[in-house]
Amino acid sequence: MKKVISFPHMANYHIPIEILLKLIFHDCTILPSPPITKKTLELGSRYSPDFVCVPFKYNLGNFIETLDNGANILLQAGGGCRFGFYGELQAQILKDLGYEFEFITLISLSDISDLYKTIKRLGSPLSFHKFICYVVLVMTMVKIIDKIEFYIRENVGFEVIQGSFENLLQDFFDELKNIKSFKKLFSVYRKYNKRLKNIKIDKPPDCLKVGMVGELYTLMEPYSNYYMEKELAKNKIAVSRYITVSYLLFEKGFTDKFTLKKTGKYLKYLIGADGVDSVFRSKRFAECGYDGIIHVKPFGCTPEINAIPSLQNISRDYKIPILYFSFDSQTSETGVQTRLEAFYDMLVKRKEATCKKDFWV
Repeated sequence: MKKVISFPHMANYHIPIEILLKLIFHDCTILPSPPITKKTLELGSRYSPDFVCVPFKYNLGNFIETLDNGANILLQAGGGCRFGFYGELQAQILKDLGYEFEFITLISLSDISDLYKTIKRLGSPLSFHKFICYVVLVMTMVKIIDKIEFYIRENVGFEVIQGSFENLLQDFFDELKNIKSFKKLFSVYRKYNKRLKNIKIDKPPDCLKVGMVGELYTLMEPYSNYYMEKELAKNKIAVSRYITVSYLLFEKGFTDKFTLKKTGKYLKYLIGADGVDSVFRSKRFAECGYDGIIHVKPFGCTPEINAIPSLQNISRDYKIPILYFSFDSQTSETGVQTRLEAFYDMLVKRKEATCKKDFWV
């Protein structure tokens, strides 16, 4: 039986993951999960424990969709907080539903040599050296994607010609799919970075700026937060978000103690997952003069619940408004949009009041 490998969908990161798997497995079919829809969430919610966090439900829905499409090997990253226990529970649920497959949780592989042994067992013909080269290539690709998307988040609300950034991003991803070398990757990056900076924007120096913090999945997967970044951009707001896959890969594990120290009086201990990052980034946004902060998390996310008292203290001390969202399968999209609109109206009035005060001073 031919091996068909699949993995959960998350934002645009399915593109580099698919590229890596195709480079590693020449004789396997790579079947990315389809983009998340209402059906995905309904499937995941139907078979998930009631009080499990919503990223679990999205992932489970993804797996059901790909298994129905013919997948027989499922990959799951695993990681901090309850995410580290997703694999075993999801695999058991899917087996109880009658599916036959192999489930691989990457976090359970203790080092790169274990990962290499696993990919060899699955039929990869690559040498260890070539395997490492492809992994580093795709990790570099992820870093480049995050740099480009960071610039777009900060500026898409001010593009002169609507759709310019989105069209460029699509062209960029189309070219990424054919890359197999660092030389080609950096050539494509230079090309699109130049095009990116040449897109005309009309961005005033005193535009509204909002920072986004919270749990990583809910921040990075746009469907799970109802495309909040796009909604903010429609109101000409510059959006800043530092939680990305490249941050998780290249910085987070090495900077936890530094980050905790930089939270100052607001935290004394590590609180798990992305909680310390939420406090640290919120403090930095406040210090840098941002107009507001949005905190997003799945319902029941303990590390982010632990972060909220510190965020409330930051809001009080720096006089910066923070809007809190807690997402689950029952969250109303209309309710989210209504709260965002009210938040925007408040930010505009605060800005106008500040400008009048500065004028009279």
